[in-house]
Amino acid sequence: QVHLVESGGGLVQAGGSLRLSCAASGRTFGSNYMAWFRQAPGKEREFVADISWSGSFTSYTDSVKGRFTISRDNAKNTVFLQMNSLKPEDTAVYYCNVRSQPQWTWGQGTQVTVSS
Repeated sequence: QVHLVESGGGLVQAGGSLRLSCAASGRTFGSNYMAWFRQAPGKEREFVADISWSGSFTSYTDSVKGRFTISRDNAKNTVFLQMNSLKPEDTAVYYCNVRSQPQWTWGQGTQVTVSS
């Protein structure tokens, strides 16, 4: 069974940066598009960014374009999210998973809190 572990979150001031990591055990990413999602308090989980196996293709939700960068290291079965120019509205628990259904069992996520 696959086990996703997200890390790298924390408390940061607006304008700051964080780099999130997500490692998978029990299964390789394979050729799957991998993605980051986030869930703010009282809101549904939303898509943030995804990346193809080769890393050649990426997409982002409009609110993070130009500020966030997704990348992956297939050899280490890890996907990253570099977050710059953070805003208070980026505050959420961040999760990684395969982009499409059926998705893997969700990890616990990593909390990102941006203070104004």
